[in-house]
Amino acid sequence: MPFGTPGGPGAQSAALEIAVTSPTGARVARDHGADRVELCTGLELGGLTPSAASVVAVAAVGLPVHALVRCRPGDFVYDAEEIALMVAEVRSVIASGASGVVVGALTPDGSLDIGTVARLSEAAHDAARGEGRSLDVTLHRAIDQCADPAAAAALLPALGITRVLTSGGAATAAAGLTTLAAMIAAAPGVQVMAGGGVRTADIPALVATGVAAVHLSAKTRAEPRRGGAWVPLGASAASALEDTHFVTDPQVVAEARRALDTRSRDCSG
Repeated sequence: MPFGTPGGPGAQSAALEIAVTSPTGARVARDHGADRVELCTGLELGGLTPSAASVVAVAAVGLPVHALVRCRPGDFVYDAEEIALMVAEVRSVIASGASGVVVGALTPDGSLDIGTVARLSEAAHDAARGEGRSLDVTLHRAIDQCADPAAAAALLPALGITRVLTSGGAATAAAGLTTLAAMIAAAPGVQVMAGGGVRTADIPALVATGVAAVHLSAKTRAEPRRGGAWVPLGASAASALEDTHFVTDPQVVAEARRALDTRSRDCSG
């Protein structure tokens, strides 16, 4: 999708991507204005690789599905076995109908793991070519753990990365505006997508940096369906809340869509 410079000739509304964990979430995203979804499981853990069956079901909803490939929670430094597993997961989610994959890896010193990212990207592009189609490869927020996200972004085109999800190296995208703009300048061949603690009120400032898309989880806790008492399944106090899960909030998706469209109209008017 081509994007014009905000406020300039040919300006378009930035794309809206919603992180979902189910077909129901994908339908909510579709019906309230999302352009695509990122599919994962374990959203409360920062997202993990979804099952092949989940990819098939969400792809049937009709929006482009970008599947997160992350084999475990925690840091982004992977051993050889984990890397091989994620290569297989990349191929699996593409075979199941994903329009793109979301990957990333770092070295122990916090630099972008160029070799691993290139291997994951190559596996994705090879799998897509085998099916006679192209796809997007997104680098996820591992880039925000790098000392210099803009310098890391400049490496991405050579690795076959078409998009990067980032908060600009800050705790939230709204706090990373300067770095987001620097990343856009450093990697003109890569779509920069702002994500990380995004609230609807943040969207105008994010779009003003020139980002190509905005990413939200738009999540809310589901009402528990159980009856009776709940026995915690883990050792932490947080396990007391494990009798529920996150679902996609239609109101948040709709508000984000309106904010993006309003910003687009203001820039073109």
